[in-house]
Amino acid sequence: MRDVLQQNQPWYAGGGRFAVATVIDAFHSAPRPAGAAMVVSPNGEVVGSVSGGCIEGAIYESAQEVIRTAQPTVQRYGIADNDAFAVGLTCGGIIDILVHPVDPASYAEFGELSDSINAGRPVATATVVTTGESLGSEIVLWPDRVRGGFGDPQLDAAVIEDALAVLEQGTSSVRHYGPHGERRRDEVAVFVHAFAPPPRMFVFGAIDFAVAVVRVGKFLGYHVTLCDARPMFATHKRFPEADDVVVSWPHRFLSDAVENELIDSRTVLCALTHDHQFDVPLLELALRTRAEYIGALGSRRTHQQRLDQLRELGLSDTELARLSSPVGLNLGAHTPEETAISIAAEIIAKRGGADARPLSELTGRIHGDTGQRPAHLPS
Repeated sequence: MRDVLQQNQPWYAGGGRFAVATVIDAFHSAPRPAGAAMVVSPNGEVVGSVSGGCIEGAIYESAQEVIRTAQPTVQRYGIADNDAFAVGLTCGGIIDILVHPVDPASYAEFGELSDSINAGRPVATATVVTTGESLGSEIVLWPDRVRGGFGDPQLDAAVIEDALAVLEQGTSSVRHYGPHGERRRDEVAVFVHAFAPPPRMFVFGAIDFAVAVVRVGKFLGYHVTLCDARPMFATHKRFPEADDVVVSWPHRFLSDAVENELIDSRTVLCALTHDHQFDVPLLELALRTRAEYIGALGSRRTHQQRLDQLRELGLSDTELARLSSPVGLNLGAHTPEETAISIAAEIIAKRGGADARPLSELTGRIHGDTGQRPAHLPS
């Protein structure tokens, strides 16, 4: 939804009804994860994708029907049969799609939801995806307030508690409950769609490699901050794609970021200063944070010298093992742009727990398991 939101707002403001198709569950080699969205406007314009092209035609037809009737629907798509024109996923995956209508009369919270997502404020939606009268019923929730309900206070309370936990993690998933919020039952399926703020990437060192890393970080969806102690190098003109450019000693800036709770388990830290006076105090602090990825530019000799100094400062082998240095995967990179891609590849591999081997050398599912088995959506 986040990437198609700007196109939705004029349609909503104009009072027309449009349809949003959202992946609510994905299994096996499904091409798009939960939360991927496609929107069909009142005049038939399409924005976004739920499958990379396999089933968009069928979803478009469902969306047109939803716009006409204002009735939501849940559809499941699996592998296509031998008929080349059959509707299905050629990748062999299975996805469940919720298609629901949006207009000012039936979805008064959409404007506030959109504003929160655009401003980077955490917000989540919890939508009943069980076939029946309650299909499409929704709660919109922020960390400090809630809008909407399902008509049962106990169910509302259970869903809100779980949704707030999902929002903190920044993930989206289907949760199952009994009719009164009982856990370990599956009469009611609820899709919790979390819109957490974009993860943060901090790039330290205003060098030519940093220009490319900032660019690829933005491409991957990070909120990117460039930090360097030298004002003549750390400028918005040199780093036009950075969200923030900060002139400060890296370790002092990172200390402030930690104090302000800007570092979490999705954060990426890239030390590209290539200078011990900057690197060592920065990495001493970075390796004690919750950051998901910590990488440092430099040769193997430089890396070993840094490790020796960090051990002298009291860092354990477990903490030092978190450091990706020399930074990046072995792609044969030479230019700043190639190096940035190798760093991005390592970040993606670490985030997904992948071994970064060529797909041509592997067997099994390309996308890995996104779910254990197709869950039954109770009717």
